[in-house]
Amino acid sequence: MSDYQQLHHVSDDIGPIFVLEDNEFRILSFGDNDEQSKILKAQPHVPQHTYIQAMLAVLLFSKPKSAIILGLGGGGLVHALRRYDAAIKLTAVELRKDVIEISKRYFQLPIGKKLNIVHQDGGDFLANAEHKRVDVIFADMYIEQGVDEKQLTTEFIENCHKGLKADGFLVLNCWKEHSKSELLKQTLSQHFANVYATLTGGGNWVIYASKQPQSFSAATNKQHLQQLSQQLDYSVSRSLTRFTQWE
Repeated sequence: MSDYQQLHHVSDDIGPIFVLEDNEFRILSFGDNDEQSKILKAQPHVPQHTYIQAMLAVLLFSKPKSAIILGLGGGGLVHALRRYDAAIKLTAVELRKDVIEISKRYFQLPIGKKLNIVHQDGGDFLANAEHKRVDVIFADMYIEQGVDEKQLTTEFIENCHKGLKADGFLVLNCWKEHSKSELLKQTLSQHFANVYATLTGGGNWVIYASKQPQSFSAATNKQHLQQLSQQLDYSVSRSLTRFTQWE
């Protein structure tokens, strides 16, 4: 990322945090050649990473009134969800205090009464269960080395299930290699009625787990896809070219 200039740098107990930018984009990075978050400064609501675009495809199957985001980063999911529906009650949980401050200062985080930001480990937040059940949980807990392994554990999956309403969805952002994990697949299948996934162009394996055995047929409904694409301001169908039931 040599074309970007460093705008901000801080370190905590976990490691360094950088904010980089050029004329168009701003990036949150935790190390060399690492992009945790990326926004288009003129249109921060349009997700720049394919995994965030894929995670938001859950909006084809759910019209949430509330959601939990585990892993705030630069606030890409918050921006897009606010664009989709400003009335959704969002709780964003972030382990690193400096990331919270940076998202506010450098990434145009849309602060308001409908957004509750919690400085806490996402797994601990779920385990404590001091929140109302929500419609969707977005799990996007990452460190410089990759996925936080905590979000792949049986305990984490169980706590996500408990934290969702009866018709709720868990959206889990993983890597391509996790598509080979029989243990993860079995754990999800034991707790959720229906599990689908998609492989993104960026090498992420995004999982959609539903508490109800409902159909995911809206993934092929052109009218619904077009409507959601207009709401989010990007083509949702591109995220679903490899959308399939995980079985």
